[in-house]
Amino acid sequence: MSGAVTAAETLRDLVEFLAASLVEEPGAVRVETAADAAALRITLRVAAADMGKVIGRQGRIARALRSVVRAAAARQGVRVLLDISSTGAGGA
Repeated sequence: MSGAVTAAETLRDLVEFLAASLVEEPGAVRVETAADAAALRITLRVAAADMGKVIGRQGRIARALRSVVRAAAARQGVRVLLDISSTGAGGA
């Protein structure tokens, strides 16, 4: 099962890199992974002030992030779900 661990680490690093590139507070970016029988669940947490930057207008950036992560996961033969939420820190 080392292939699944490698895929999870690779996808986690990808999400962390992309999110840190988008936000004002890259230090507040947290990425957690959890695997079950159906899919790999990746939870992206960013500062509350950066939620708009990660979601984008009408959710376009969030959809793009999910598409990129899904494509990378498909190359590794893994099904992935990306959840985006706020850490609660960094509010206005």
